[in-house]
Amino acid sequence: MNTVTIIGAGLGGLMLARVLHVHGIAATVYEAEASPGVRTQGGHLDIHAEDGQLAIAAAGLTDRFRELIHRGGEATVVRDRDARLLLDLPDDGNGERPEVLRGRLRRLLIESLPAGTVRWGAKLAEVRPLGGGHEARFTDGTVVRTELLVGADGAWSKVRPLLTGAAPAYYGTTYVETYLHDVTVRHPGVAETVGDGAMFALAPGRGISTHVEAGEVVHTYAQLHVPQDWARRIDWTDAPAARAAVLAEFGGWSPDLTRLITASDTPLVARPLYTLPVDLTWEPVAGVTLIGDAAHLSPPAGQGANMALFDGAELARHIVELGEAGPAAYEREMFPRARASAQEADDMAALLLGERAPAGLLEFFVA
Repeated sequence: MNTVTIIGAGLGGLMLARVLHVHGIAATVYEAEASPGVRTQGGHLDIHAEDGQLAIAAAGLTDRFRELIHRGGEATVVRDRDARLLLDLPDDGNGERPEVLRGRLRRLLIESLPAGTVRWGAKLAEVRPLGGGHEARFTDGTVVRTELLVGADGAWSKVRPLLTGAAPAYYGTTYVETYLHDVTVRHPGVAETVGDGAMFALAPGRGISTHVEAGEVVHTYAQLHVPQDWARRIDWTDAPAARAAVLAEFGGWSPDLTRLITASDTPLVARPLYTLPVDLTWEPVAGVTLIGDAAHLSPPAGQGANMALFDGAELARHIVELGEAGPAAYEREMFPRARASAQEADDMAALLLGERAPAGLLEFFVA
């Protein structure tokens, strides 16, 4: 296969390019963002032994990955809406699901690629079939013709319509993201509430979940079962009004928890959750395939990044072993894997915000 074009420099697209590079196959990654550091890349990821870590091993990056691990990050605290401690699990150091910052892992993958592999500031405008391959047109006028086009371009993929008419649908949940910095000095008492790793404070339809990041940073998500237009009715540029609107959803909650929202050091950012059908499949189309959220978008439950990494490594493996037949073989294995992962994500979402919260999550951790 002479030309491999990857749309999207997320974890999946970069992993695909890296594993292909390890096997002597060149690929080019086109990314709409102007540079690697143009925006925050999200918080901590727990990288699973059965998929994410296998992909990192296939990329030959295990030792460098281990240098990025946040020691103690696997600790878990569960509280109720009154901030009462229900569960306190320390990080036992077994490393089965080590925590790393998404941005650092992404940077590792970028730095592992030959210079020029990623074309920054390349926003895809349209794609179309072309005899013997596909053509991608970018907003700057660049036109690329390729034998294999890989959509690693996330939830709103522009490559996906070449394979299926499926589109993301609102999941019924919106997260509101914020950060606290220098918590020991600027927010005394927060550290005691959130613990050393992850904290989940839950009730039916509502949650405040946090993760402690390096440098005394607490990354918080307020989780809400709300209508799709809820976030659109709030002026997020008006910080006091936005905080008041979110706080109103947590009436009766302990101030020890709600101050994670009201004391925010950063603007609140609403992130409505969207998903693709759990059982999504498509018939193979020569010269094009999807990985990561472009192929299987699920609610956040620790699965998405691991699936994207594994997709990238597995697609690369199939290309190395089977050439042009590789993408179709990858898809046959990916579909049931993605379906099982999506079901697990649905189950976890129910534990977090379902009618039995927080009892369901407690039972999960105890089991």
